Amino acid sequence: MMTKDSKPDATASTTRFLTGITTTGTPHLGNYVGSIRPSVQASFRGDVRSFYFLADYHALIKCDEPARIQQSTLEIAASWLAAGLDPERVTFYRQSDIPEIPELTWLLTCVTGKGVLNRAHAYKASVDKNEAAGNDPDADVTAGLFMYPVLMGADILLFKTHKVPVGRDQIQHIEMARDMAQRYNHLYGEHLVLPEAVIEESVALLPGLDGRKMSKSYDNTIPLFIPREQMRKLIAGIVTDSRAPGEPKDTEGSALFQIYQAFASAEETAALRKAYAEGIAWGDAKQLLFERIDREVAPMRERYHALMADPAKIEALLQAGAQKARAEATPFMGELRHAVGLRNLSAKPAGAAKSKAAKTAAPAFKQYREKDGLFYFKLQDADARVLLQSQGFESPRDAAQMMTVLQKNGLQALNELQTKVQISSGIESAEVAAALQFFVDAAP
Repeated sequence: MMTKDSKPDATASTTRFLTGITTTGTPHLGNYVGSIRPSVQASFRGDVRSFYFLADYHALIKCDEPARIQQSTLEIAASWLAAGLDPERVTFYRQSDIPEIPELTWLLTCVTGKGVLNRAHAYKASVDKNEAAGNDPDADVTAGLFMYPVLMGADILLFKTHKVPVGRDQIQHIEMARDMAQRYNHLYGEHLVLPEAVIEESVALLPGLDGRKMSKSYDNTIPLFIPREQMRKLIAGIVTDSRAPGEPKDTEGSALFQIYQAFASAEETAALRKAYAEGIAWGDAKQLLFERIDREVAPMRERYHALMADPAKIEALLQAGAQKARAEATPFMGELRHAVGLRNLSAKPAGAAKSKAAKTAAPAFKQYREKDGLFYFKLQDADARVLLQSQGFESPRDAAQMMTVLQKNGLQALNELQTKVQISSGIESAEVAAALQFFVDAAP
C-alpha cells in the first residue's frame, strides 16, 4: 500500500510513464477531472517512474502570444502542484529546459519518412479544411504543425518511456513514435524503447455550462481556481430544463448530474439520483453541486494562489526537475549521438566489417535502489559484466550527478572518486578505462 509520504521502490519495476501538458489556456474542471486528478493519483504508484512535463514547445504551434505562453505555463504548473503533484516523487520539468529534446527531434527527423507525417491527423485536417475552402492545401500550415509528431516522439523516446496515457485521438502519435524508434534501431542498433499507448476508458469527460463537452473552444468552461463566489455564479448558469420544483427530473443527459457524479462518492451520487426522482429544485441541485466541488477544490485553491504569488518558487522547482531530467537525458543523448556517427574525431572509427551486434554493443550505466533505501549505480560492459560499483547515495540526483561526472571526465574522474566508486573484483583497470572512454568520446 502506497501513501503520499512513501517513495516509489525502484527495485519493484522499471516501467516508465510520461505525461505531457500543453501550456495554453487556463485549467478548468474538465482538465482536472479528465487529466490532472487521475494523473496525480497515478503518480503515487510505487511500481512505476513518472515523468510530467510542460509542453511549451508544443504550445508555440498553437499560440504566437509570448505573454500568454508564459502566463499559461505558470498557471498550469501551479495547478498541477496545487493538486498534489510531488516533484520529489516524480520528474516534473519544462520541455524547453531540456536541449536534448530538440536535438533528438532532428535525429528522428532524419529517419522519419515524409509520407508518415503526411498521414498525421492534425496535418490532414488542416489540408482537408483548405481544400474544402478552395485554398492551397498547405495554406497557413506551418512546419511546426507538420513536424509535431516528431517533437512528440522525441519527448517520449528521450526518457525511454514504456507507457504514455493518452486519449484515443493521440494513439496515432504513439504509433508514429514507435515507428521512429524502430527505424532508428534498425539503422543504428537497439537504443530506443518502443512506447505503448495507455487508454483510460474510465476517464470522465465533463459537460460544460451549455451541456456540450467542456472546452475552451466552446467557451463553456468552469475555470478550476476562480474565486469561490464566481464559481457559484457559473454553476448557477448551467443549462437545465424547465421542470419545476416537485416534478421528477431525469439524470440521463443532465450536465449538472454528470458533473456532480465526477466529484461525488457512490453514496452521494445515489442520494442526488433519489433527489432527482423526488423533484429537487434546480436551484437546490446547483447549490449541492457547488458545495461538493468547493469541498474538493477549496484547499487546492488556497495552495494555487500561494504558488501564483511566488513564481520564483515554481521556477526553482522546474529548474530542479530539469536537472533531474537532464541527468538521464544528457548521457543518453551522448549514446544516440555516438550511434549515428557524431563522435570525437580523435576516437578510432568502428571498422566497417564489424557485425551489427559488435557495432552496437556498448557499456552502460545502470542506476537502481536497494532495499536499504539508498541509490546506487554500476557500470556494465557489453556482456553485462559489472565493471564499476558505486557506494550508496541518499538521493537519486546525487547518484545521477556522480554518473555524469564519470561520463564526462572518464578515468580522471574515477581516480578522484575512489572512495565512492570501486572497480569490481577480477576486472582490469584497462577494461574500465576503455568503457569510460566510450562515454567521453560520445559526449557532445
